[in-house]
Amino acid sequence: MLRVGRAVACMACKNLVSNNMGVRFRMPLQKLHPLSRAIHHRYNASANPQRTPHCSAARHFTSMSRLPMRPPKPPPGGHGGWRYQQHRNFWMLRLASRLLKLRYIVLGSAVGGGYTAKKTYEEWKDMLPDMSAYNWVIPDFVWELSDQIDLDKLTKILPELEEIAKLLPELPDFDKIGENFTFLKSILSTEAPGDTPVKAATEAPVTATPEASEKQFKKSSDKEKVDQLQEELLRTQMKYQRMLERLEKENKDLRKVVLQKDEKGIHQRKIKKSLIDMYSEVLDILSDFDSNYNTQDHLPRVVVVGDQSAGKTSVLEMIAQARIFPRGSGEMMTRSPVKVTLSEGPHHVAMFKDSSREFDLGKEEDLAALRHEIELRMRKSVKEGQTVSPETISLSVKGPGIQRMVLVDLPGVISTVTAGMAADTKETIFSISKNYMQNPNAIILCIQDGSVDAERSIVTDLVSQMDPQGKRTIFVLTKVDLAEKNLASPNRIQQIVEGKLFPMKALGYFAVVTGKGSAGESIDSIKDYEEDFFQNSRLLRDGMLKAHQVTTKNLSLAVSDCFWKMVRESVEQQADAFKASRFNLETEWKNNYPRLRELDRNELFEKAKNEILDEVISLSQVTPKHWEAILQKKLWERVSTHVIENIYLPAAQTMNSGTFNTTVDIKLKQWTDKQLPHKALEVAWETLQEEFARFMAEYKGKDQDDIFDKLKEAVKDESIKRHKWNERAMDSLRVIQHNALEDRSITDKPQWDAAIQFMEETLQARLKDTDSVINDMVGPDWKQRWMSWKNRSPEQHTRSETRNELERLLKLHEDHTAYLANDEVTTVRKNLEGRGVEVDPALIKDTWHQLYRRHFLQKALQHCNLCRRGFYYYQRHFVDSELECNDVVLFWRIQRMLLITANTLRQQLTNTEVRRLEKNVKEVLEDFGEDNERKVHLITGRRVQLAEDLKKVREIQEKLEAFIEALHKEK
Repeated sequence: MLRVGRAVACMACKNLVSNNMGVRFRMPLQKLHPLSRAIHHRYNASANPQRTPHCSAARHFTSMSRLPMRPPKPPPGGHGGWRYQQHRNFWMLRLASRLLKLRYIVLGSAVGGGYTAKKTYEEWKDMLPDMSAYNWVIPDFVWELSDQIDLDKLTKILPELEEIAKLLPELPDFDKIGENFTFLKSILSTEAPGDTPVKAATEAPVTATPEASEKQFKKSSDKEKVDQLQEELLRTQMKYQRMLERLEKENKDLRKVVLQKDEKGIHQRKIKKSLIDMYSEVLDILSDFDSNYNTQDHLPRVVVVGDQSAGKTSVLEMIAQARIFPRGSGEMMTRSPVKVTLSEGPHHVAMFKDSSREFDLGKEEDLAALRHEIELRMRKSVKEGQTVSPETISLSVKGPGIQRMVLVDLPGVISTVTAGMAADTKETIFSISKNYMQNPNAIILCIQDGSVDAERSIVTDLVSQMDPQGKRTIFVLTKVDLAEKNLASPNRIQQIVEGKLFPMKALGYFAVVTGKGSAGESIDSIKDYEEDFFQNSRLLRDGMLKAHQVTTKNLSLAVSDCFWKMVRESVEQQADAFKASRFNLETEWKNNYPRLRELDRNELFEKAKNEILDEVISLSQVTPKHWEAILQKKLWERVSTHVIENIYLPAAQTMNSGTFNTTVDIKLKQWTDKQLPHKALEVAWETLQEEFARFMAEYKGKDQDDIFDKLKEAVKDESIKRHKWNERAMDSLRVIQHNALEDRSITDKPQWDAAIQFMEETLQARLKDTDSVINDMVGPDWKQRWMSWKNRSPEQHTRSETRNELERLLKLHEDHTAYLANDEVTTVRKNLEGRGVEVDPALIKDTWHQLYRRHFLQKALQHCNLCRRGFYYYQRHFVDSELECNDVVLFWRIQRMLLITANTLRQQLTNTEVRRLEKNVKEVLEDFGEDNERKVHLITGRRVQLAEDLKKVREIQEKLEAFIEALHKEK
């Protein structure tokens, strides 16, 4: 009996194992009790008669289980009948005994089976893997309902959980978990929807079937089921969205820690440029590229267009996750295209292409500075008299969770030009928008304000013209919250997002909410408001909008996918186009400039810069003798007229030695105090300019290249314009000149002879000039009239007659003074009238001035010739009216002043001014080097433009090839 009890108990264990086979958590056969293994083999044998048990316990149990259920027939014979009766009575006794022992069998089975089940459950529990690390697979609301499980909802989400388990093959034993979900679903389908798990386990009838469960589900209406499913789907989507944002935040924190470690030098590595940064650099180069070979920029970018105040900028800010653009209530703020390169990064920062400053978008002061800088750049790009500008402002924004793409925010399309705008503002905006949208690979992000009547839209017609098939257009409806609130018929919104209201076509339609009406609200608060709105919106609940059509998050993902798809499809074609353009440019260069290097404008500027600096340095190599000779000559040319006319002639015509010296000293003092230092500095500055220009002209002749002519001339003019002579040297120069002019002591004969030579040269030059003036006054003489067939004019005839009359007067009075008396003027006029010549007294005096000047200069030259032998009398201080030679001393004083002044100016030039001029030239060259417009104006020609195009095409092709290689690696 004990053996039979144990067998039945093990049979209960077998039943427990078989009941749990649906969950697939089976105990290994080796761990079962031997008798249980026998039961197991017996069970298999009954299911499969071909199989026989292999263990002794199983064979024993098989023999026991085959007891006869009815008495056998008695054998024939007498004794056999007694024996048969005895055997039958024994069999009946054994059967009664077994029936009496049934309660012990049941009790033993229950106790043994329960103990074994408990022990088996503990073993299974220890064998199961720890699944706490994978709680995120099951949505949060399943754990929230763990206390009170809604079996209907749990039954509905089981397929989702099963699919999630299938999508994660890398986690351990998820196949078994999926089967468990299936088993649990089959159990729950047999329970009543309102029962709790405990009640279902204890009170559920055994006869529950899937057909009964289906009848219970069919009691609810189809509409309620759809509503419940939509609510659950939205709730699940929002949960996953929050989970994703939490993971992104954790990722951001981890990357910050890594970067901080890098800054401390723990991990030193070179960070490679991201894929989107490489692509953005290509676009920046293409924005300045202009070729004559029709190689157009057809690389993709996302062009954001829309009516003014439709929410373009807000959509872009939601995608960039920061308030980066200046804002205004109703007025035009976007005055030029803004290219924004979005990429993922550990820190939320922004940076301009041409600046190294990084704006932290997490700080409000940096955000305000960024908006102010964008506004300044926009206003600076707009020319005077205009409202908008086609000049592009390049900006990059990086941050965690930002989708990689390149967007171009364009000025809003307007229908009317208001006060303060240029008359062509509307046409200019249309031209800029068409220029960007006509790119066949540009993605058009068409923004439409949902809070206004659709019929007032202007941009939709423009977009339909540029992309009539809608193959690259994405339509975005903004301000959906206001649209739902204000519109009487929400079906109109459904018509818009389904593409049935507007004539334009699009790849996709999205509905977003990008604000709550306040300019100071944060991006995070707007995101929360957008999610809450769509979660509770009847547009989504009633099926007018699909879940994938709402929120800027889904919009950003869709635009990014479309952008990269377009990039992968077109970038190689663009690279081939630039490769062909490069071949054409190289062929033209080889044919036209075979012996010249391909120097672009910047390289040519550097070459010209070095040549100009060499020319400036060559000024310091000019010899002192050359400087002094030039300065002395130019200074005398500048002051000689004043010396002769205002100092020498007035003093010499006094005919008195004391009066001569007094007049000379006074006039020399006045001249030195007021004019002479200024004249000397002017002469020095002009000399420096002339020498600088002379050296530049010499280098120009050697170079034989006219490309630098305009640049050198501009550098020379600008350097001279900026140069300011050191005025502090004027006072010391005045003192030096005054001391030189006061000295009258000629120490040796060579100085005396040099003074006489200087005086003779000066007087002869003046006499020659005077003769030339007189000849012009009186006209040609008789030889010229007869030989050259020239005639005198009436005025010249009058002058000639007047000259003849005045010459007779000078012959009579050789010591005549410089001025004619009135009676002498009257006498001369009377004599001329007697010969029939009417003469004006002013003409007589003017003619006398020139004749007396010639007469005086001739006498001075004669006196100068006499003074050649007067140095002996000068040293002995003899007083002789003929050999006193005060005029020679005057010219010696002038000559010595010129020598000393030239020497002083030469020292100032070589020690100070040449270096200052060199510094000015360097500053001018640096300023010109930073001014691209000036370089383009000063260095021109087909050779320069061809080299520029060739350089840019090569750079574009190289960057495109590097980008394509990186793109293939990312695939």
